[in-house]
This record gives sequence, structure tokens and C-alpha cells, in this order.
Amino acid sequence: MKEFELIKHFFTKQSVNRKDVVLGIGDDCAVISPIENQNIVVTTDTLVAGVHFPFDTSPRAIGHKAVAVNLSDLAAMGAKPSWLSLAITLPDIDETWLTEFCQGVFDLCEFYNVQLIGGDTTQGPLSITITAQGLTPEDGYLSRSGAKSGDWLYVTGELGDAALALQHITGRVDIDANFVDAIKEKLDYPKPRVLAGQAIREYASSAIDLSDGLIADLGHICQASNVGANIVLDDLPISDIMLETLGKTVAIDTALTGGDDYELLFTVAEDNKVGMETALINTGVAITCIGQLNGSAKITTTIDNKPVSINAQGFEHFSKDDH
Repeated sequence: MKEFELIKHFFTKQSVNRKDVVLGIGDDCAVISPIENQNIVVTTDTLVAGVHFPFDTSPRAIGHKAVAVNLSDLAAMGAKPSWLSLAITLPDIDETWLTEFCQGVFDLCEFYNVQLIGGDTTQGPLSITITAQGLTPEDGYLSRSGAKSGDWLYVTGELGDAALALQHITGRVDIDANFVDAIKEKLDYPKPRVLAGQAIREYASSAIDLSDGLIADLGHICQASNVGANIVLDDLPISDIMLETLGKTVAIDTALTGGDDYELLFTVAEDNKVGMETALINTGVAITCIGQLNGSAKITTTIDNKPVSINAQGFEHFSKDDH
């Protein structure tokens, strides 16, 4: 099977055919016709085998995660996902692998009404790059730079389980056999908080998705908005599995620094808290207030209302500890 046969066989067969896609896969470029008075929001993420997922990860999980991490970026902007482009580098053509990979891609695309409109295929070490595009109202998108001192700090879901799964896979932590599948699900099949992102768009002052760890990603908001923050460690949403496996102290550290959560971290002014919480009810997404912003330009932490020092940082490519 050659390149164009591969594209036709695996990537043109999808259930989503959006009316705003004038010309999709098969030409030099895709042509899309966006809605008037809307912004197009664009993000690109690359996943590399051995860096963003273990080498033995199932192809369906790889496909799902490649889409999910991009939709998570769109969610952090309050955008409605619309289109994807996929560039995939493959060591060779394995039809069984590609069939399962496409299932992971298209299952998530179908759920969010996203159409794959083009991309590229090459031969080499396994990596997947996706460019995702979505829509927001012309004057209604979220960014990292709108937070103010006094705003409250919220997260969706629970923190740290994906990092715990990776620690188990790499042999650094033993997890009770009854819990392994549930924890690995968090790492392999993250849930992009797309509906939550759209629900908070009118109320949140800033937002970011948690890909590199809470401390690192909160630092991006603080830097962009020129604010500081205090995190109440007692309030971090941590799963019972993680608490039972690691104990409270290590579980908190993992929740602060572990990557791959793909939850939303966002800030809300006091006057918008009730409206935000009401808007989120229909999404079914749990949220937790974990602290408050201030004018210190520093990130601090407290337990039992007492300051505690932390030695925590998130994942960063090209750092000495990058692995």
C-alpha cells in the first residue's frame, strides 16, 4: 500500500461531514467556510512515541489521545471544535495498527462533530501531529492573560492520576491490581473538557489546560496576567486510589507536578462564581475551588491555613530532567 492508497483507505472514511467543509481530504489544501462573526481558534500538538506515550500504548489510545490533547487546548479557549488536520509519521504500514488508531481518532471526532480535513503521511519514527481548529464568538474567547488579583482558582476533575499511571508503567510505583485499569484509563483516554470550556466562557477571567502539571500551568497564567496565587493543598481534588497508593504527602506532590491531566484550570471573579457554577451544572463536570489569586507575583501553598514550602515543578521539554 502506497501513501495515497493509505490515506484513501484509512483517513477518508469518517462519519462526520460538516456543511462548512467545502473541500476536504484529497487536494493540496482543505477549504472551509466558517460562520460569520466568529473567531477561528487554532492549536497544534505533537505526540512522540516514548515521550508523550509509552511505546507499548495501544494504537486506539494513541489516536484518542492525539485528538484529545488538541481538543483540550480548544476547550481552554472556550472554543467549539470543528476541524482537524493530521500529520503522522509511521515506521511502516501496519494495517491492523492503523485501523485501531483511526478508531481512536474518529470515535472522538464523531462525539464532538469534528471533521478530519487533511494532513500528511511520512515514513520514520512514530509521531503524530494534529492541528485542531474551533470557533468562538467574535468577542468571546478565553486566554491566560485576563486574571485579576482576588479571582478564585478552579480546576475540573481530579489531578494526578495520569502521572500515577505512568509511574506504575515505569516501575516506580506499585498499584493494587484492582485499580490499574481505572488509572491507566486516565493516562490513555483523557477527556477533553470541551463542554465545560464553552460553559465557563462568559464567566472565567482566564483559563489553561493542565498538560504539564498544576504548578507549571498555573505559572503560565500568573506570568501572563501579572498575578500571584495561593493554592490550598487541603482542597486539591485527589482520587482515593492515589491517596491509598501514595499517601497524602506524595499524592499532593503528584497532583501539583504530574502532567497529562488535561483538566481545565481557570479563574473566576467573585461576582461571576454563581453564574459559572450554574452554567456548569448541565455539563456533568465536577469542579473544585483550590485557591485564590493575589498581587504577590508568586505561587504559595497552605495546609490547615498555614504556609508550607513546596519543591515542585512540572514537565518541561529540553530541561535536564526531561525524559
